[in-house]
Amino acid sequence: MVSPAGRSRIRHNDALVAELSAVLGERVTTNQAVRERHGKDESFHAPHPPDVVAFAESTDEVRDIVLICGRHGAPVIPYGTGTSLEGHVAALEGGVCIDLSGMDRILRVGAEDMDVTVQAGVTRKRLNEHLRDTGLFFPIDPGADASIGGMTATRASGTNAVRYGTMRENVLGLTVVMADGRVVHTGGRARKSSAGYDLTRLMVGSEGTLGVITEITLRLYGIPEAISSAVCAFPTLLDATNTVIATIQAGVPVARMELLDALQMEACNRFSKLDYPVAPTIFFEFHGSPRGVEEQAETVKAIAGDFGGDDFRWSTSPEERNRLWQARHDAFYAALAMRPGAQGWPTDVCVPISRLAECIAETQEDLKSAPFPVPIVGHAGDGNFHLVYVIDPDSQSEVEAANAINERLVTRALAMGGTCTGEHGVGYGKAKFLTAEHGEAVSVMRAIKQALDPMNLMNPGKILPP
Repeated sequence: MVSPAGRSRIRHNDALVAELSAVLGERVTTNQAVRERHGKDESFHAPHPPDVVAFAESTDEVRDIVLICGRHGAPVIPYGTGTSLEGHVAALEGGVCIDLSGMDRILRVGAEDMDVTVQAGVTRKRLNEHLRDTGLFFPIDPGADASIGGMTATRASGTNAVRYGTMRENVLGLTVVMADGRVVHTGGRARKSSAGYDLTRLMVGSEGTLGVITEITLRLYGIPEAISSAVCAFPTLLDATNTVIATIQAGVPVARMELLDALQMEACNRFSKLDYPVAPTIFFEFHGSPRGVEEQAETVKAIAGDFGGDDFRWSTSPEERNRLWQARHDAFYAALAMRPGAQGWPTDVCVPISRLAECIAETQEDLKSAPFPVPIVGHAGDGNFHLVYVIDPDSQSEVEAANAINERLVTRALAMGGTCTGEHGVGYGKAKFLTAEHGEAVSVMRAIKQALDPMNLMNPGKILPP
């Protein structure tokens, strides 16, 4: 069924395309293949192609697109690299997808102040390549080579979050095109401010529902003098999880602490041609001075030993470390390779670190009845872990089973004081859980959405449940 707004958009589609083409020329397309590609991310959720794709190259062009869409009542869906995991880029009500990948300029590097300003389409790998000669780096690493704009919009984190935080802690300021075409600048380069509402934090994690992020100012960090990685296997997943908890409670400033269950390790060994034990495993990384890294490693090794993890395998050369972390980043594809022809449904929750062992243990017990592989992997240092349901998408019984497991996973995490998503975001895949997590606060979110986007044109259908 097409809504009245949808019928209006379809009737005036030619006029909409004509106005957009007058601004962007050939950077506007209704090509079916392009539209389909822009309506799907890396998630299991059903794709929804937009009516039009517009390739923007500047904040002014984004503003012009938003104003044209407003005149035609057409939704606006921002698009970075399409690596999101909860259907964030699906055009649920049609409209115009603004592809920001052409906004890929690094506008300013403030080496002395350890900050940088980039356009939204700059990817994290390209940013770090650009920074290499400055002695600085940007540490947020969600695995995929996501765009900085997309990482900001979804409040991304990743493997380094236990030491460096998430995008929430590392975004200093933004340029945002609002639903009415206003271009606003939030935050600034100062490391703290008490001036007014914190609009930067409001926009970080808003998933394109309040405005289109076009420029971002980020914190940078000095490249560590010494870096060391290690892999350690454990007798049980509980032993590995308790090692994580004890390490955090001991105050060890570990940079990365990634947990993989035995099934995920088996998949990674096959896919990435590794030879690690098929057992619950933690990948560690330590940053600091040579002596500091040595002390951190000794402390963690002693903690791991208390839980049966006494076989540390070290990776000290950059090549070895890169191979190790590439294998971790490829964990999703390794899981898919376990069952050729299947599709992966990745999900995540996050709980207080003191409840992590309990949550993972109950989840592992729940997975024993799953009729398909479900590896566990997570950024365990901050209480965040992931499941990948490797399912046959044509099997209704498997889809229903995955839904049921996912419902129980989220309910379990919320009961422990956690969240339905630690880093994947809400999109439309997890919108139904928002009221259970936030209660009456959802009505406040709706009020903000209504005030800033009264026509509901900014990525409609995302975050807020129907």
